[in-house]
Amino acid sequence: MSQTPSHALPSYLDPNHLGPWGIYLQQVDRVTPYLGSLGRWVETLKRPKRALVVDVPIELDNGTIAHFEGYRVQHNTSRGPGKGGVRFHQDVTLSEVMALSAWMSIKNAAVNLPFGGAKGGIRVDPRNLSQSELERMTRRYTSEIGVIIGPSKDIPAPDVNTNAQTMAWMMDTYSMNEGATATGVVTGKPIALGGSLGRVEATGRGVFVVACEAARDLNIDVSKARVIVQGFGNVGGTAARLFHEAGATVLAAQDHTGTVYNPAGLDVHKLLAHVSSTGGVGGFSGGQALDNAEFWGLETDFLIPAALENQINAGNAARVRAKVVVEGANGPTTPEADDILRDNNVYVVPDVLANAGGVTVSYFEWVQDFSSFFWSEEEINQRLERLMREAYAGVSQMAKEHKVTLRTAAFIVACTRILQARQVRGLYP
Repeated sequence: MSQTPSHALPSYLDPNHLGPWGIYLQQVDRVTPYLGSLGRWVETLKRPKRALVVDVPIELDNGTIAHFEGYRVQHNTSRGPGKGGVRFHQDVTLSEVMALSAWMSIKNAAVNLPFGGAKGGIRVDPRNLSQSELERMTRRYTSEIGVIIGPSKDIPAPDVNTNAQTMAWMMDTYSMNEGATATGVVTGKPIALGGSLGRVEATGRGVFVVACEAARDLNIDVSKARVIVQGFGNVGGTAARLFHEAGATVLAAQDHTGTVYNPAGLDVHKLLAHVSSTGGVGGFSGGQALDNAEFWGLETDFLIPAALENQINAGNAARVRAKVVVEGANGPTTPEADDILRDNNVYVVPDVLANAGGVTVSYFEWVQDFSSFFWSEEEINQRLERLMREAYAGVSQMAKEHKVTLRTAAFIVACTRILQARQVRGLYP
């Protein structure tokens, strides 16, 4: 993706292949005209505060030494410590981690959490490593980035191919290096180590809550709605289950193993059990296999992309026949696709709002760890739903005020909050 000359790009990026960072820069450009006097600070948003690239060497089970490339990027910490996940994936790049850290800045500010944005990752296919190799890699990575993370500096969390066990290893490694147990250094931990109830389902629950708010705005009856979901892990699976339990019909589900479709509705509970036992939706007997490309053209009320970036793009956006797209994944819609969806009157609830449930409950976990006082799951879900509804209402109001999409409105709200903090803090020294 070529870049406009107005951006002073860091030397370590290829201006002709900016990847996800290029998408983020386009989104900032779109919001700049709405920032008023804060516009003088906008370049702050186009540069990560800190980007750390580390070598992660480990001894494999067979005795050989393997090296992996690891990253931790802190995009902005004007409003509080960095917050963002760690992903283990063979396609992780610095550009991707930079963009994901920037979207975390936007997301935290859009929901008004006292965090900045950060993200981490290792270029690795975790399926090729044993459990003990994964542990050694995680611990070495944590030690390498330990200089910039901490409960009041930067708090990692699970992301693609990482989970509560990964966070337990990270917390233990950091604590051993510090000489004291520091439960607040990561979120998404096991309950036994100060994790929060409700965290696993939080992102999917948030997706469902804002989908219901959008449905109210658009006069869609959720109990009679049709839903299709891409990605059937924690996020997509939880959102699908909540829709199913609210009476909606989940028509189709897609993941890396294929697409399954049932016009009468999939039995979501059985499909979740199938995914748990087989690792994907492919081969589910409660529906028919569908060509992956046909998934996007299904007529539906809600489309939930909850997998990876760039899934709705210039090549398939015109085929989308959903009334509402609720982005469970980070960056699933390209700017070109955004314009096509807008022109086709598809209402898009953007990732920085729709999937903020995870980081919201991560915030609750962090607060509980600091106070050593823990809340019930009912309290957590109530607080989550209230914050998500308030965030949606604020963004929706901004969209109506400026006659812009919800994505641009979310960026207006978030960038204003970030740059106000930057402005009042000033530059030191």
